[in-house]
Amino acid sequence: MKTARLKTKYINEIAPSLKENLQYKSLMQVPKIKKISINQGLGAAVNDKKVIQYGVDELSQITGQKAVATLAKTSISNFKLREGVPIGAKVTLRGNIMYEFLDRLISVALPRVRDFRGLNDKGFDGNGNYTLGIKEQIIFPEISIDKINKVTGMNITIVIDSNSDNDSFELLKAFGMPFISRN
Repeated sequence: MKTARLKTKYINEIAPSLKENLQYKSLMQVPKIKKISINQGLGAAVNDKKVIQYGVDELSQITGQKAVATLAKTSISNFKLREGVPIGAKVTLRGNIMYEFLDRLISVALPRVRDFRGLNDKGFDGNGNYTLGIKEQIIFPEISIDKINKVTGMNITIVIDSNSDNDSFELLKAFGMPFISRN
């Protein structure tokens, strides 16, 4: 199996550069991406059971890996929601598939967002992980606009083995994530 382009770039360029810039003693200390988790909340699935299957299929097409349905943990009567009912879809990417998805996200999908000015750098959680929200799944080229039932959004969480938001920011910037410049 061929190594992903971004993984090769990380090993050959990004890790040595960050080791110097962030003053780490070893390449093993340099932050790296552990996994990417993609979640899609499908609240309309309470009334229409087909929505879940469409969501799982679309997420599987986008990522290249089989997505699974998420189930409600508690019952909420105001939303007509019962415990155990499917209400979303999720997929967790690791390894080459993760790097391929990140490459397509940075180079293809994000530039297709309408009125895109860059990603907000406030999406870090204090532990070095970054979360961004996407309002429309149609920015991914794998999704045919003619075949979608409903435009849905998704949350993408990039889990990084770093305790510092700044180090994680530098890593993602080195990968080419289009952040709005910091003030």
